This record gives sequence, structure tokens and C-alpha cells, in this order.
Amino acid sequence: MTVSQSENVAQQEPVSIGKMTSEQKVVLGSTTLGFTLDHMDATFLSFALAPMIAELHITGAQGGIIAAMSNWGALLGSLLFGILADRIGRVKVLSYTIMLVTFATVILAFLDNTHTIYAARFLLGMGTGGEYGVSMALIAESFRASRVGRMSSITAIGGQVGAILAAILATLIMPSFGWRGLFMLGFLPLIVVYIVRRHLKETPEFEQLQSDYKAGKKKFSFSTIANSPKRAYTSFVLIVMLTIQTSGYYGLMNWLPTIMRKQLGITETITAGYVNLGMIPIIIGMAVGMLTFGTILDTIGPRRAFAIFLVASALMIYVFTFAYNMWTLIILGALVGFFSNGMYGGFGAVISRLYPSEIRATAANTLMGSGRAIGAFSSVVIGWIMDNYNVATVMLSLSLMYMVSLIFMLTIPGFKKLGRN
Repeated sequence: MTVSQSENVAQQEPVSIGKMTSEQKVVLGSTTLGFTLDHMDATFLSFALAPMIAELHITGAQGGIIAAMSNWGALLGSLLFGILADRIGRVKVLSYTIMLVTFATVILAFLDNTHTIYAARFLLGMGTGGEYGVSMALIAESFRASRVGRMSSITAIGGQVGAILAAILATLIMPSFGWRGLFMLGFLPLIVVYIVRRHLKETPEFEQLQSDYKAGKKKFSFSTIANSPKRAYTSFVLIVMLTIQTSGYYGLMNWLPTIMRKQLGITETITAGYVNLGMIPIIIGMAVGMLTFGTILDTIGPRRAFAIFLVASALMIYVFTFAYNMWTLIILGALVGFFSNGMYGGFGAVISRLYPSEIRATAANTLMGSGRAIGAFSSVVIGWIMDNYNVATVMLSLSLMYMVSLIFMLTIPGFKKLGRN
């Protein structure tokens, strides 16, 4: 599909979410549910990490590596599944990634040493890393450019719903069945595979792309991600921003229950269940932030939207160090989640406009996967800081990183008035 054809489709697209076509509803529903259940599986570790450390007698740094392995696996999964999605189809590859996440989660229930756990988390990361670009490509090709920010944010919110489900299930399951019982629930994403295989079809834009491939009008080239100085620099800056986004998002999600326990001095298993439930308002703050950011991005543009949220993130993360009881932890944590994680869904919308259709899924996955792989070291660093320093040092470091992201973001050429290439 050419740019002009895409614009014609966009002009015919219903404006109201309630008036979406059946195809658009299936795309939005499938990608959102996929994010929900896959992120639920990935977030189980946030609540299982502390008892895993205690039972398996591993250090905080090793626990950080367990958390980080999924992000390192995301790099390989991003490259592999992104290329496959641009070559053989978004729908097929989406189901493959979900099945991989399912397998990698369930198998964790049967492992008892760090090396096999590392491997399982690496496979899980491959699946979640691959899913991101495929979902963002489907959204970008199903909705007009002026609404991609909101639609991609809705899909990303599914991840936060998954985190809430993880918190609820952890509270219900772990007291009786432990962390192994929690991972056994990892089979649930297979529901999405059934829906995708039965109802989801390739987008007209991708079908046109396939026709262009056969006719020799277009060809896939990985180098398109950096085929000019401008695009190469843009890709580099986005990787830096995504690295910092990952450091904040996964670093906090993997360690926040532990941080809350340290802040409150909680060690009892039963009482710790309330910490798990205390995560829910924080996760809700993340979801509301994502939806708000998507609307702001579509309204005032990415440069202003990112600037507002990056500055607010730096401030709120620093203020979080002054929390002194459960209520202040929850309130300030919700504000931290609102700003720092609100930007997550916006990256998919930005990438879909910066890169052409023949490289869209590959670009989204490669940039996100690279950012996640590098940012994954934050989980290890946070674990080391928790072993040797304190929570305030962790939060101050994250706060400064968001200011670095702001500086880099302001240098992206043409970012103020971003249009689809």
C-alpha cells in the first residue's frame, strides 16, 4: 500500500472507537489481550523473585540477572521475529511469539537452579520482544496516523492489566502453592493464540507489501534502519531513550515489591501479600499514564509530550525516596508509574511513523529489543545497589537517567512535527 493509499484508507476510517470496523476491533482486541497475558507471565517474576532468592539461596545480583535475562533474550527475539513478521506475516509470527512465552513461563515451575532459570527467562524474552513490533505494526497498519498514539497506548495498557492480574494471582496462589504454582498459570496466553489463528487476518497494507515484493517494486533490507545519516542518528537516539525507558520500567517492576518491603521493613510472607496488592494502584497509575500520553502525543506532538513526561518522571522518582509508609508508597508510586511508564506505548507510535512499512516490524523490534537488552543491566545494577547501598541511591540514579533521555530526545531531527514516512 502506498502512502496515498494509506491516507485514503485513513480518511475512511471511523473516528469513534465505538464505530471501529470489525477488523479494527479484532486487531485492537487481539494485540491488547496478547500484551495482557504475556505481560502477566513476565510480571510473575516481580512477585516470585523474593521467595525464589530465599529458596534457591541466590544473591541479589543473581536475582537481577534472572530479571535481566528476559530483556537480553528480547534482543534476539526482536531481530528474529521482526524480520519474520515483515517477510512472512504479522499474524503467524504473533502466534509464534505467544506460544514461546507460554512455554518459557510454565517450565519455570520445574526448574531449581539459576542457569536453567536464566535460559527459560531468555526464551520468554525472545517471545515478548518479538511480540512488540508485530503488534505495533498491526496497529499502525489498521488505524490512521493521527490515532496510532492512542491505539498503541491502549494495547500497551494491556500489559498493565496483565501486571494487575499477576499481582492478584500472586496474592491468591503463592501462600498455598508457592512461586512454582504461580508459574504454572503461564499457559493462559494460549487463549490468544486461538483467537489470533481463528479471527485475525493480515492487513491490506501488508498484503500490498507482499505484492510489491513479488513484483520487484520493493525489497526487504535490514539496512533501511540506518540507510541515511539522519535515520541512523534517529535510530541511535531512540535506542538510548528505550534503554532508559527499560531501566525505569523493568527495573522498577522487577524490584518495586522488594523496594517496598525494604522501605516498610516487611519480611513476613503473609504481610508481604499486602505489598503485592499494594502494587495494583501503582500499576493502575501506569495504565492511566499510558492512555494519557497517547492522547497527548496525538494532540501536541511527540517532542512536547516526551519532554513533559521525562521531566515529571525525574522529579517523581526522586520524590519517591521520601515515602515513609504504605499509603505514601502507593500514592507516590502511582505518580511514578503514571509519568515514567506512561511513555511506553508512545514509542511504538513514533517508530511506526518514522520507518516505512517494509521495515516497520523489524525497526520496532530491533530498537525496542536493543533498548531492552542494554537497559536490562539496570536490574543487575539495582540488585547490586540494594545489596551495597540503599533505596535512595537507586531512585536518584533512575531520576538522573530520565534527564539524560530528555537531552537526547531534544536532538532528534524533525521530531517536533512527526509524520509517517
